[in-house]
Amino acid sequence: MTAKGSIWKRYGYAWVTLGFFAITLVGHWLFGWFSYVSEQQAHAQPIQFSDYLVLMMRDTFENWQSEFLQLLWQVGGLAFLLYVGSPQSKEGDDRMEAKIDAILKRIDPENAERLIQAIDDNYSGRHTDARHAHR
Repeated sequence: MTAKGSIWKRYGYAWVTLGFFAITLVGHWLFGWFSYVSEQQAHAQPIQFSDYLVLMMRDTFENWQSEFLQLLWQVGGLAFLLYVGSPQSKEGDDRMEAKIDAILKRIDPENAERLIQAIDDNYSGRHTDARHAHR
């Protein structure tokens, strides 16, 4: 396990969401099968998996187009863009880090640079690089 936690903890929300997605997709197709079989029997038609597959693919993509993709882009797309560091998300982070650095330098001028460097060493990544660019 790393200092930031395991992949299961760091992405726990994504794993739960993926689980819900898989369960509901399987349920959708399973109950769709029961409905298809019932409808075919009611009309004395043969039960063919290929017909069921086409019907369920159409229904699934229709649902995704009208609801899932819209929500996915509005919520997931925005969260992803903020996570990967689009220019809009980095501006706020860089500004906040610069302010915190300034506060540390005011509170403890003798030790501020050492403390900032220790924090940077503990939390390496894109924010550390951005902070050094502002100095």
